[in-house]
Amino acid sequence: MKLANKIDIALPVGTVLHDYTITRVLSLGGFSFVYLAQDKQKNTVAIKEYMPVTLAKRDGQTHIRSNGKNEAAYKHGMKCFFEEGLALANIEHKNIVRVKNFFRANNTVYMVMKYERGKSLQDYIMALTQPVPENFMIRMFVELLNGLREVHSRKLLHLDIKPANIYIRLDGSPVLLDFGSARQALSEVTLAPTYTPGFAPPEQYIDRKHLGPWSDIYSIGASMYACLQRASPLAANIRLNEDTLVPATQLGKQIYSEKLLSIIDDCMHIDYLQRPQSVFSLQKKMIEVHVADDARGSLVDKIIKVLTKPL
Repeated sequence: MKLANKIDIALPVGTVLHDYTITRVLSLGGFSFVYLAQDKQKNTVAIKEYMPVTLAKRDGQTHIRSNGKNEAAYKHGMKCFFEEGLALANIEHKNIVRVKNFFRANNTVYMVMKYERGKSLQDYIMALTQPVPENFMIRMFVELLNGLREVHSRKLLHLDIKPANIYIRLDGSPVLLDFGSARQALSEVTLAPTYTPGFAPPEQYIDRKHLGPWSDIYSIGASMYACLQRASPLAANIRLNEDTLVPATQLGKQIYSEKLLSIIDDCMHIDYLQRPQSVFSLQKKMIEVHVADDARGSLVDKIIKVLTKPL
């Protein structure tokens, strides 16, 4: 569906959902719409609406219903979306988007999230004229991995890690947005792809029973590769047929340290068994990469201390 058509079926500004009033449309995806809203205390929040555009349509200005193509899939996706909201609401971590509330209305589900100020890693990459500085990248990803480690400890996967879903707050700290596990569950029913080419691991294309922490780790590696290349890496399904991806150790020579480049290549290994098998093991490798002291150099020491504590 074209963007103009999606805007036509987005909730109008001024719509009231429970205690929240829509003030602006933030993003329009194929699976969900995200709005800026205010609660009764005038606090700004982001509200994510389950709206799979290939399976549903707006009935009037607010109510959503199945378009009749696959009502069972629509309901299954809504159930997965609700369960994802429930799981995320139980996670309170500074590097994971904070779900404050979730509720059913208009024959769909809404997830209320803390609104973060800053910009995405994708925007940050595109604003630069050269690769993302190594020190910044290491600090940011090591800190982000703390949040992903918490997610994996809850037996959850993200399944849509990419620069567009990594948000950099005004203080430089990262937060992981827009989990893709509910979309992945829906794709198993509709067979419609839900992955992002270049960042999705091979097993997300061909053998979903092999999905695990190493799948998110592939996406982390691909996101770091994008920081180097300033563009998406070659898609995994193409690599499966003919792997012409230039290794990071070759592409980033004289730009990043050899240790960091090797870590990126390890994360992006086609064989999931050859990748780091846990976030913790990846963090340890990244912390070993030398980071020059600067104004935020003490952050690495803090992260090391956090890593030694039980979850």
